[in-house]
Amino acid sequence: MEQTQQMLVDKLFSVGAHFGYAPSRRHPSVSPYIFGAKGGTELFDLEQTAQCLEKALGYIKSLASERKTVLFVGSKPEAREALVRAAERLNQPYVASRWIGGSLTNFSEIKKRVQRLIDLTDMREKGELAKFTKRERLLIDRDITDLTLMFGGLRGMSKLPDALFVVDPRLESGAVEEARQLNIPVIAILNTDCDCSAVKYPIPANDASLQSVAYLLGEVAKTYESNYGAAPAPVAPEAAASVTTA
Repeated sequence: MEQTQQMLVDKLFSVGAHFGYAPSRRHPSVSPYIFGAKGGTELFDLEQTAQCLEKALGYIKSLASERKTVLFVGSKPEAREALVRAAERLNQPYVASRWIGGSLTNFSEIKKRVQRLIDLTDMREKGELAKFTKRERLLIDRDITDLTLMFGGLRGMSKLPDALFVVDPRLESGAVEEARQLNIPVIAILNTDCDCSAVKYPIPANDASLQSVAYLLGEVAKTYESNYGAAPAPVAPEAAASVTTA
């Protein structure tokens, strides 16, 4: 194993990325990534996890270089804070609460709800709610709160995303299914109970640990940020010549 990959495996081990669930919870599609079991808990083969992570980060790098939009999805408590932090750091959209059905497949309607949130928030910030009665202002405030909870992370997403990054595709099955219907690639941190079949870039790892999820999301954010808008690598003269004469 190369030294850099060994360092990655060591880091994954240090954050507890190798811990899965009990064998009884394992989804068959995850079997190739299992190293063994200890104390009733299955363990991921971290060499494979490292390879999958590097492959996923390569895809993230290509998305960033083309300034593509990645929608981050993860509502479980272990993921929420790190996911919002990563998405906001990259100025990318996110869903950190319950997935609203149709957020992708009925995006035109979702955009209307997001726009209402923007309009109401703008009115409040400009002091334009003074013309309403006290009860009307209370109802508008409640509307803003509800809309922020459901759609606040989607502000600025004017079109369908180019990819989804999901923490726990089993929990976020609605988002994964909508992405599948629209041929939107899914990258996902997934535990032993998840189905890999709908995920183009699986990262088999502990998705129920704050440390594990935060580390993996941090690597994704760092890769996207450092490659955002990067110019493609120049074609070597020999390669260019071979293309010309082909």
